[in-house]
Amino acid sequence: MSEYRGYEKNSLAFLKDNKLKVGDSVKITSDLTYSGILMPRYESSDDEHIVLKLKNGYNIGLELNKIKKVEIISKNHTKIETESKIKKDSSLPKILLLSTGGTIASKIDYRTGGVTPALTAEDLNASVPELNEIVNVDTEVLFSEYSENLMPEHWKKIAERLDGLVNSDYHGIIIAHGTDTMQYTAAFLSFALAGYPIPIALVGSQRSSDRPSSDAALNLIQAARFIVNCNTKGVFVVMHHNESDDLIACHLGTRVRKNHTSTRGAFETIGGDPAFLIINKKIENNLKDNFFKINDYKPRIKLDTHVALVKYYPGFDAGIIDNLLSSGYKALIFEGTGLGHIGKSMYDSVKKAREKKLFMGMTSQCIDGRVNMNVYESGRDLLEFGITPLSNLIPETALVKAMWALGNSENSDEMKNLMLENIASEFSD
Repeated sequence: MSEYRGYEKNSLAFLKDNKLKVGDSVKITSDLTYSGILMPRYESSDDEHIVLKLKNGYNIGLELNKIKKVEIISKNHTKIETESKIKKDSSLPKILLLSTGGTIASKIDYRTGGVTPALTAEDLNASVPELNEIVNVDTEVLFSEYSENLMPEHWKKIAERLDGLVNSDYHGIIIAHGTDTMQYTAAFLSFALAGYPIPIALVGSQRSSDRPSSDAALNLIQAARFIVNCNTKGVFVVMHHNESDDLIACHLGTRVRKNHTSTRGAFETIGGDPAFLIINKKIENNLKDNFFKINDYKPRIKLDTHVALVKYYPGFDAGIIDNLLSSGYKALIFEGTGLGHIGKSMYDSVKKAREKKLFMGMTSQCIDGRVNMNVYESGRDLLEFGITPLSNLIPETALVKAMWALGNSENSDEMKNLMLENIASEFSD
């Protein structure tokens, strides 16, 4: 039954004896006194604990045999959310909030006690009334997925939807997106929609909206403020710069990486400062004039996923490369060591790839700096084998660019030219 979901045997008997159900607000005395909402348990959990969601947003498990007292504060904390009409001010600029899912569009899942993509774009807008003091928001849901489930075909659908809006009256577009693969989507949109005439801001949240420490609302508010006041175009990732609520960063979509699993300032610009910083209501521009290389909008939305990102490490089995070749892969991006190196054990496989006319690009595992394959003999050997150094292109960005370039070129030489062209500021100064 839903009111006892995940509880069985001893824990179920405990709930029934104390007249408790999932969703009740309770105060429980154990080693300390805890107040919170009784949560469901994972379906494979033991029967010796109950779970509370505390006011700080975290869950805690309490062992049954240590519980001394149970007090019910209120029954059935869960409630049906009703739609609210949002008043619009015709004098404000208009933006589109496009939802794809992720933590920013999540709320409590009473099956698992975790969070799940559930909020619509309209729900997001309604939950952040401050948005409507800055912009008029139209909302749309493309899909509702955690970003680890988004595939290149999803990137293409987003790009096609945005291309269909190129002549709209929107001042800019916010894409609500999960953070785990947001940098990949941002990179693809940067290449596929280079020159897009209005700003595109991908916005996520490291902490879901049910938690008091959630960054969802402020990220959305400042993304809207950025779109209205930035006077630029391009694709950006807009997230907290650090743990402070006073500072939001706007990163170029091709120069950003998620560098922390959980902190609110997880995203960082690699090789420089964020393109823009938002300090309360003030926007600081760190971009140089004419920063974006492509001014005319000519969408190229094709892609080909027959590209592999190969991270070299001591003991790497070169047979993996041979398997990729036999599986029909058409391009390889190496994440090499240092200035751009891979071991001699891979040389024969690299030569086979060259014979098959695959594009091969070299990036570095180092977080910062540039590939330079002319310094050491091993690097010069790899140049002779046909590997193209990709300067300071971030490996993940290089992978996405290679998929895009492969889909928009006729042969490896044309692909190489695209890979070396600075299209969306993917190569930083």
